[in-house]
Amino acid sequence: MTAPALRELALTGERRVVHLPRWLRRAAVIVVLFGVWQLVSVLGWLPEQTLSSPAQVVTAAGGMISSGELGEAMLTSIGRVGLGLGFGIPAGLLLALVSGLFRAGEDLVDSPMQMLRTLPFLGITPLFILWFGVGDTPKIALVFLGVCFPVYINTFVGIRNVDGKLVEAARTFDPGRWRLTWSVIVPGALPNILVGIRLALGTAWLALVVGEQINADGGIGYLMLNAQNNLETDRIVVCLVIYALLGLLSDAIVRVLERVLLSWRQSFAGA
Repeated sequence: MTAPALRELALTGERRVVHLPRWLRRAAVIVVLFGVWQLVSVLGWLPEQTLSSPAQVVTAAGGMISSGELGEAMLTSIGRVGLGLGFGIPAGLLLALVSGLFRAGEDLVDSPMQMLRTLPFLGITPLFILWFGVGDTPKIALVFLGVCFPVYINTFVGIRNVDGKLVEAARTFDPGRWRLTWSVIVPGALPNILVGIRLALGTAWLALVVGEQINADGGIGYLMLNAQNNLETDRIVVCLVIYALLGLLSDAIVRVLERVLLSWRQSFAGA
């Protein structure tokens, strides 16, 4: 075979290389991990008392779904997170606007926020129980704190990182303070705002786990606590998977918002 023919054959072979879609590659990683998990469980390398196998977890999930307890717990937890997000995100945005737009606002708001954000959830929970009782309010308050701080910090940083030359150029048209804010500063800070919301959604579920496992009468954390008391690792894993899926869904929603709201921005997407 001649050299030109060999080169043509090599090029044809390169063109025939099939590239798997990204979603399929992502899913394949999860499938492989679960396959390895099931294998080590079947071989006895991972005792059931330590961690149930995927097959046992699926069986436990089916029982929890058929009994209705998993659906009820999910609705309770989602409701608590929804209320915490509904209060926490607007509060974080408002405080960041006051602190980021005005130096006097920064002097009044930023120092207390930086102090409060370092307080651990476990340290605050007993105080919230004393203040709000043992109902849903202390859980919602924990989610509120977990959401408010990342939104505040990222929004504040985004406002202060807006290009000063762009602001000065806009001021030449004398748009007024509020029009300047909503037309220039907020769009410039929008990438950071969305990052803050994305972090806040993840933190919201972490805060809820803490609240529901320490003091709860319902929710996914309540199911986990009961499973822990009964040494049911399969039910614990089911609850952990639900938390992970809810967090993944929340993150996906923000990623869609980023693609819609930041469609004007050409950013590096990886090689």
